Amino acid sequence: MASELFIVLIAIALAVAVVFLFRKFSVLVLNAVCGLAILFIVDFFNLTEMLGGSDIPINLATILICAFGGIPGAVILIILALLGIQL
Repeated sequence: MASELFIVLIAIALAVAVVFLFRKFSVLVLNAVCGLAILFIVDFFNLTEMLGGSDIPINLATILICAFGGIPGAVILIILALLGIQL
């Protein structure tokens, strides 16, 4: 009886952990999509090059910055590109 209760408690704890991680992961994905959409629009219309900056490459570093920073992360990447700093 005690082992069955223990297994049920472990299953409930795993379910709660999976739901928690899924919520956190979905926020990261949403941030990344929003930030990368802004970077794509800026690159598509060559806005940084018009202002004297360089093109913003889409690589692992920019994806991670957009995932954790979202729209403010994309703005920081645009400012860095305008200053001539590449990642």
